[in-house]
Amino acid sequence: MSKYQNRPVNINFGKAKLAILGLIILIIIGVMVGASVSIVDAGFRGVLLHWNAVDVIDPPLEEGLHFIVPFQDSVIPLEVRTLKYTKATTSASQDLQTVSTEITVNYHPDPSRINYLYKQVGLDYENRIIQPTVEEVVKQVTANYNAEELITKRPLVKQDIQDEITERLSDFNIMTEIVSITDFQFSILFAQAIESKVEAEQRALQAENDLKRIEVEARQFEAQSFGIAEANIAEAKGEAEAINIINQALSNNPYYLEWLKIQKWDGILPLVTGGGGATPFIEIPTQEADKKRP
Repeated sequence: MSKYQNRPVNINFGKAKLAILGLIILIIIGVMVGASVSIVDAGFRGVLLHWNAVDVIDPPLEEGLHFIVPFQDSVIPLEVRTLKYTKATTSASQDLQTVSTEITVNYHPDPSRINYLYKQVGLDYENRIIQPTVEEVVKQVTANYNAEELITKRPLVKQDIQDEITERLSDFNIMTEIVSITDFQFSILFAQAIESKVEAEQRALQAENDLKRIEVEARQFEAQSFGIAEANIAEAKGEAEAINIINQALSNNPYYLEWLKIQKWDGILPLVTGGGGATPFIEIPTQEADKKRP
């Protein structure tokens, strides 16, 4: 009787073992499926590793779903969107002025060569590559200009820095988009010297403008005086011409001599009158005649 009573227990135990084994198989299948699938997010590329060795033969994995060999392969995602790096650097100009420069670099890893970037540098490429490159380039370019040129030739300085950074980062498969100089800071004494120079130039410019204004006013006055003189000369010529016309008219008139005598008469009555003309001759006494008079 006891022999038959143990059979149901054995049967139930066998079913439990089968259930556990089935569950284990399902878990293993799930793990295998999960390990064989890799998803690369938008804005990223995947570096494929075979037994932790970088695959440089095949191109990096694009965005989306990818199937890989479980336990053998793995995928390292690297962002290839535009990234920003900002660094403040202190350096010396050509004339030994201390310059504090803040640089902002917009960059992104080369999407087609991130496997080489990961193999050569790793994920910490910003601190290993970008930071020392920016510091060295800024110091190098700044030393080629004096402090004043760093201000007056800022676009040229920016272009030199950008070209040098772009060339150096490209060796590590990092693509530079744009480099911006966000700030230039100089010593207090130099800033005061620049301010004084600017003020002196402004005063000199004001003085030059005043001189030009005075010269223009002088030329205007000269032109005005010349015009007045020309007008006076013209008026005098007109009066002389008028007098000449009058004289010619009188000289052709038979009464011209009488008119001249009348112009010279001093108001004393004449002593002798006579003459056969239409107008009697008028003799104006002189001082000699007065002496001879009794």
